[in-house]
Amino acid sequence: MKKLPIVYHKKILVLGLAKSGTAAAETLHDLGAFVTVNDSKPFEQNENAQYLLSKGLTVICGSHPEDLLDEGFSLIVKNPGIPYTNPVIEEANKRGIPVWTEVELAYRISDAPMIGITGSNGKTTTTTLIFDMLAAANKKPKIAGNIGTVATSVAREATADNIIVTELSSFQLMGTEELKPKVSVLLNLYEAHLDYHKDFQEYTDAKFKITQKQDATDWLVFNGEQQIVQDYAQKSMASKVPFYVSSKTKEGISADDLFVYWNGNPLFERSIIALRGKHNLENVLAATATALLMNCSVEAIIQVLSTFHGVKHRTQFIREWKERKFYNDSKATNALATKSALEGFTEPVILIAGGVDRGHSFDELIPYLDRVKALVHYGSTKDRLQNFGEAQGISSVVSAQTLGEAFEMAIAASEEGDIVLLSPACASWDQYESFEIRGEEFIERVISLEE
Repeated sequence: MKKLPIVYHKKILVLGLAKSGTAAAETLHDLGAFVTVNDSKPFEQNENAQYLLSKGLTVICGSHPEDLLDEGFSLIVKNPGIPYTNPVIEEANKRGIPVWTEVELAYRISDAPMIGITGSNGKTTTTTLIFDMLAAANKKPKIAGNIGTVATSVAREATADNIIVTELSSFQLMGTEELKPKVSVLLNLYEAHLDYHKDFQEYTDAKFKITQKQDATDWLVFNGEQQIVQDYAQKSMASKVPFYVSSKTKEGISADDLFVYWNGNPLFERSIIALRGKHNLENVLAATATALLMNCSVEAIIQVLSTFHGVKHRTQFIREWKERKFYNDSKATNALATKSALEGFTEPVILIAGGVDRGHSFDELIPYLDRVKALVHYGSTKDRLQNFGEAQGISSVVSAQTLGEAFEMAIAASEEGDIVLLSPACASWDQYESFEIRGEEFIERVISLEE
């Protein structure tokens, strides 16, 4: 772990705990900073705060006091989920106090080079593919970021022999200043998280920060078929590698029906790829390009692509039961992600959808509803999904109160040869704390089906 003179003997506020805040606070303390942590959760119920207090840090819990910033902090490290409209953050901006997310801290202390992956959809699959390819090529990768492992904790342990593969959200990227991955991946840009960002421009500008500090010694792998991504890529000073899924090209990485090509030359047959769907081909090409830039062998890449069947909660095949196949796509928290899942199937689909109503349109799904023979919906969006399904002429549209009830209805509507797909097109927070918990319930129900 590198020393960080900018924080040594400085007063620093860590705003919001959970895993990332706790790791950042402990790291800053070990780097010689005078750390105060502030979390809205009461101290008596806050194990992270209790732990940090035992380490000698100053802990303020239960509220965000109006005079919190009067201590003279030189830096704030905030939980990514805390919006910039938070009064403490707004006041910090007025006072000119820098505000980081912990991934900026992770980058600054890391001895290992970093690969950063962002985009509206496909981040987790691409991050996992890159990690697996590097591992197959004995590159000693470590995985971190929005995928579930706190980047600061990983960076503390990494050495120059490692490579940190980091999934990065717009929430995390907004709080970066000097982040400079060796390879940045920008998969796609669609409307998302507009309940957090003030508008789409702020959201896309946050995504662009993944490459903003790169130079010609670094690489940007990007979607060459999406105009908004191309426009942002042209602003980057990094060396550029576009990917194209629609046809063979002479530059970057591309694919047609037969081959994947590297700078126009055949690299391997497309048929070896185990993942289904055009959206997954985007992820495959981005991951393959990144692995090649990091000097992975084609043999290691093929080994991964021929055996990788997806990440948990992202069009994840669970099992076949009575000639019906079950897929868990709980990570699909918007219509675009559900569209991508539907695009990967030609079989009849029983679609289970619903959750938090963010007011998003479901029109992205319309071109792929020809394969949906039944829509079973639940949650706070159920009335909108009922109207949408009926308007689009889906033959069976039924409403449930809970995922469990929707699951039973989907089973009843299914026949041999059908796909039963949980792809909610909505966030989980009306009934679940996270999409992972929602997906786990679905998995348990599928596994519990008796032969």
